[in-house]
Amino acid sequence: MEKMMCMLCGGTTKKEQVRYAEFGVPLGRFSAEVCQKCGEEFFDEKTADKIQAASKKAGLFGMGRKVKIAELGNSFAVRIPKDLAKLIKLKKGQEVSITPDGKKGFRIGV
Repeated sequence: MEKMMCMLCGGTTKKEQVRYAEFGVPLGRFSAEVCQKCGEEFFDEKTADKIQAASKKAGLFGMGRKVKIAELGNSFAVRIPKDLAKLIKLKKGQEVSITPDGKKGFRIGV
Protein backbone atom coordinates (compact mmCIF):
# COMPACT_ATOMS: atom_id res chain seq x y z
CA MET A 1 0.00 0.00 0.00
CA GLU A 2 1.35 3.42 -0.99
CA LYS A 3 2.15 5.87 1.82
CA MET A 4 0.17 9.10 1.92
CA MET A 5 2.10 12.36 2.16
CA CYS A 6 1.08 15.06 4.65
CA MET A 7 -0.55 18.04 2.95
CA LEU A 8 0.93 20.38 5.56
CA CYS A 9 4.59 19.41 5.92
CA GLY A 10 5.26 16.73 3.29
CA GLY A 11 5.98 14.03 5.87
CA THR A 12 4.69 10.48 5.49
CA THR A 13 1.59 9.24 7.26
CA LYS A 14 0.73 6.03 9.07
CA LYS A 15 -2.72 4.55 9.72
CA GLU A 16 -3.52 4.74 13.46
CA GLN A 17 -6.46 4.71 15.86
CA VAL A 18 -6.67 8.17 17.44
CA ARG A 19 -8.75 9.64 20.24
CA TYR A 20 -11.02 12.42 19.01
CA ALA A 21 -12.66 15.07 21.17
CA GLU A 22 -14.86 18.00 20.27
CA PHE A 23 -15.00 21.02 22.62
CA GLY A 24 -13.09 18.89 25.13
CA VAL A 25 -15.70 16.10 25.10
CA PRO A 26 -14.26 12.70 24.05
CA LEU A 27 -16.17 11.16 21.12
CA GLY A 28 -14.17 7.93 20.80
CA ARG A 29 -11.30 6.41 18.84
CA PHE A 30 -11.26 6.67 15.07
CA SER A 31 -9.03 5.52 12.22
CA ALA A 32 -6.83 8.27 10.77
CA GLU A 33 -3.73 8.80 8.68
CA VAL A 34 -1.30 10.48 11.11
CA CYS A 35 1.73 12.41 9.87
CA GLN A 36 4.87 10.97 11.43
CA LYS A 37 6.61 14.35 11.14
CA CYS A 38 4.09 16.99 12.35
CA GLY A 39 1.38 14.82 13.97
CA GLU A 40 -1.49 16.16 11.84
CA GLU A 41 -4.44 13.73 11.62
CA PHE A 42 -6.38 13.10 8.40
CA PHE A 43 -9.75 11.32 8.35
CA ASP A 44 -11.37 9.77 5.29
CA GLU A 45 -14.95 10.65 4.38
CA LYS A 46 -16.47 7.53 5.96
CA THR A 47 -14.66 8.22 9.26
CA ALA A 48 -15.62 11.91 9.15
CA ASP A 49 -19.27 10.82 8.84
CA LYS A 50 -18.86 8.59 11.92
CA ILE A 51 -17.31 11.48 13.86
CA GLN A 52 -20.14 13.79 12.82
CA ALA A 53 -22.73 11.20 13.92
CA ALA A 54 -20.98 10.88 17.32
CA SER A 55 -20.94 14.68 17.64
CA LYS A 56 -24.67 14.88 16.91
CA LYS A 57 -25.42 12.07 19.39
CA ALA A 58 -23.45 13.93 22.08
CA GLY A 59 -25.37 17.14 21.33
CA LEU A 60 -22.21 18.98 20.25
CA PHE A 61 -22.73 19.34 16.51
CA GLY A 62 -23.06 22.99 15.51
CA MET A 63 -22.25 24.35 18.99
CA GLY A 64 -19.38 26.59 17.86
CA ARG A 65 -20.74 30.14 17.47
CA LYS A 66 -19.75 33.71 16.83
CA VAL A 67 -21.51 36.25 19.04
CA LYS A 68 -21.29 40.03 19.29
CA ILE A 69 -19.98 41.93 22.28
CA ALA A 70 -22.48 44.33 23.89
CA GLU A 71 -21.71 47.29 26.12
CA LEU A 72 -23.47 47.64 29.49
CA GLY A 73 -22.42 50.77 31.38
CA ASN A 74 -18.65 50.57 31.74
CA SER A 75 -18.53 46.80 31.07
CA PHE A 76 -18.78 44.53 28.07
CA ALA A 77 -21.24 41.63 27.89
CA VAL A 78 -21.09 38.36 25.96
CA ARG A 79 -24.40 36.73 25.11
CA ILE A 80 -24.34 32.95 25.61
CA PRO A 81 -26.86 31.12 23.39
CA LYS A 82 -29.33 28.99 25.38
CA ASP A 83 -28.33 25.69 23.76
CA LEU A 84 -24.71 26.28 24.81
CA ALA A 85 -25.79 27.26 28.33
CA LYS A 86 -27.97 24.14 28.51
CA LEU A 87 -25.05 21.93 27.41
CA ILE A 88 -22.97 23.02 30.43
CA LYS A 89 -26.00 23.33 32.74
CA LEU A 90 -25.54 27.08 33.19
CA LYS A 91 -28.39 28.78 35.08
CA LYS A 92 -29.51 32.41 35.23
CA GLY A 93 -27.86 34.16 38.17
CA GLN A 94 -25.19 31.47 38.56
CA GLU A 95 -21.70 32.71 39.37
CA VAL A 96 -18.91 31.85 36.92
CA SER A 97 -15.20 32.67 36.77
CA ILE A 98 -13.55 34.38 33.84
CA THR A 99 -9.79 34.16 33.33
CA PRO A 100 -7.41 35.26 30.56
CA ASP A 101 -6.24 32.59 28.12
CA GLY A 102 -3.16 34.30 26.74
CA LYS A 103 -3.59 37.72 25.15
CA LYS A 104 -6.11 36.57 22.53
CA GLY A 105 -8.85 34.89 24.56
CA PHE A 106 -10.40 33.99 27.86
CA ARG A 107 -12.02 31.03 29.60
CA ILE A 108 -15.28 30.97 31.45
CA GLY A 109 -15.47 28.35 34.18
CA VAL A 110 -18.62 27.08 35.81
